[in-house]
Formats: sequence, C-alpha cells, structure tokens
Amino acid sequence: GLRIGDRCAVEPYLNCGACRACRRGKTNCCERLRVLGVHQDGGMREALLVPAHKLHRSDKLPLEHLAVVEMLCIGAHAVRRTQLEPDEPALVIGAGPIGLGVAQFARLAGADVAVLEISAQRRAFCEAHLPGVRVAEPGAAPAETARDLFQGELPTAVFDATGNAQSMMAAFGLVANGGRLTLVGLVQSDLTFHDPEFHRREMTLLSSRNATSEDFAAVIAALESGQIHLTPWITHRATPTTFVADFPGWLLPEQGVVKAMLAF
Repeated sequence: GLRIGDRCAVEPYLNCGACRACRRGKTNCCERLRVLGVHQDGGMREALLVPAHKLHRSDKLPLEHLAVVEMLCIGAHAVRRTQLEPDEPALVIGAGPIGLGVAQFARLAGADVAVLEISAQRRAFCEAHLPGVRVAEPGAAPAETARDLFQGELPTAVFDATGNAQSMMAAFGLVANGGRLTLVGLVQSDLTFHDPEFHRREMTLLSSRNATSEDFAAVIAALESGQIHLTPWITHRATPTTFVADFPGWLLPEQGVVKAMLAF
C-alpha cells in the first residue's frame, strides 16, 4: 500500500521472524535483532533500504514529527508493558526525551503521573509541556520526595528512564509494596538490589526494550489525533551546512536540548 512520496516513520528494529520471541509477537527483543544505526549502518546516509513492513505511513504528520515517532515508541512500549491502571500513581525518574515519552503515555493511559528530575531546565520543560504531570527535584531523600508527590505514599508503578546505574538501583526503594519497577533506560554495567527488601515488598521488576509495530501505530494515532503536541519537543535544528559546528553544543546540558533535528 505504499507509494513513492509517502511520508513514513521508520521502525528500525530488524527482527528475524523465526525465533521464539518473534513467534510470540515480541519482535522488539528478537534473538537475532539488528537495529539500524546500532548493529548496522542506519544514519547519516542519503539512501537506506528497509523492509516495507517497517515503514509506518502518515498522511497528516510533518516529516519532523515522523522522525521523532521511534523515540516516542520507547516510552509508549514501556507504559504498555507495565499495564497501568486508571488513576494509578506512577512515578517517572528522568525527564530526558525517553522519560518525557513515558510520562506522556502514562498520562494518556489515565495514570496519576509525577516526574523526578535533577535538571532545572528539564523540570521547567515538563511543567510547561506536560499538563497534569507534577514535577519535583529528587533532593537528598528521593523516597520522601516521592511520598510528598503522592499524598504520603509511594507509587505502585515506577519507571526509571535515566540510564544511570545509581539511579536505577535507588529506584527499587521508591516502589510501594506490591508495586512494579520498569527499567526503561539501559546501562552498560551490572545492577544490584537488596533481595530481602525486594521480597518483602513483593515487587515486580520489568525491563522494556525498543518497541513493536503496534506501538508505532498507537503513537502515530496519538499524534494525528492531537493528543500529543510535539512541536515544542524539537528545541534545536541544524542544516547539513551548520551541523558539524552545531552538533558538539547539543551535547552540553546548558543548551537545553530535548530533541535536535537535522533538516534538509
């Protein structure tokens, strides 16, 4: 059903289709997964060949928004995997692009959402562009801060989107008894937790990896229906001419980058 000139978001997760995970519909964690731009070349190219079923068309969204769909799908998948209940207290740790996506889709799922973020710039962005989401600095006692955000009790769903090992391990202490912790961010090291406390709370620990075609369809539908206003998220732009000079500055926290776009 695709035509030349169609605007599409690319699902960059190339799965084998044959392993047990794929057969169960969990294409996002295929045993032989190849991710464009990670396991094989996928960025900074004039042309790219991808399977047609990995293209998700929209006749309404601009190219800039389609380019950000994959990032939003990471948060959407984490929320879907966590199976939030209506009005459930949900805490998102980290308000980078992935954390913002988690908070946005947790809110759309009907949860009562709050965000912990150490950066004042990112807290200000949340307050301006995530209506209905409370925001706080973790402070020296994050558990007490979390309790303050949820009327004196810890939340039953916690998402860590920091990609920081210390934060991810500390997140175990922010989950209410019987609750669940979803690790969205990835860190290249071991994580440890205190087993007696983990068992005492009867916590559920989840990881969330990538996204599926179902998530892409849901995110595009949310954007097309106006449930997410994405334009403010694209905070910086560069052209092919200015990109080399601009890119190093995008890595500096003081630049306040949420998403940066290379525009042709």
